[in-house]
Amino acid sequence: MEVISIERSTYEELLTSFNSFVVKMKEMASRGNDKGLGDWLDNQDVCQILNISPRTLQTLRDNGTLSYSQINRKVYYKPEDVERILYIVDGRDKNGKMCNIKTNSL
Repeated sequence: MEVISIERSTYEELLTSFNSFVVKMKEMASRGNDKGLGDWLDNQDVCQILNISPRTLQTLRDNGTLSYSQINRKVYYKPEDVERILYIVDGRDKNGKMCNIKTNSL
C-alpha cells in the first residue's frame, strides 16, 4: 500500500468539490425520476383509439401527419397529438383513402 501525503487545505478543497459533485448528481437523478411515460400512448393504444391498422399508423408517421417520439425501437405518441388528427382519420372514405382536408372530397 502506498501512502500519499497532501496538505489539509488541499484535502478540504477536494472534499468540498466532491460533495458539490455528489449534490449535482443527486439533483440530476431526481429530475429523471418524475419523467415517466404517464400520459404517452404506444402503437397499440393509438391503433385502438383511431381504429386503424399498424400500417396506417406507420403511414401517418411517415408523412408527418402524426408526431411521435422513439426510445430504442418503441414509439410513443402524445395524447393531444392523437386527438389532433382524429378528425383527419375520421375523414377517410370506406376504401381507407384520405379525404382532402380543405375540400372534404377524395
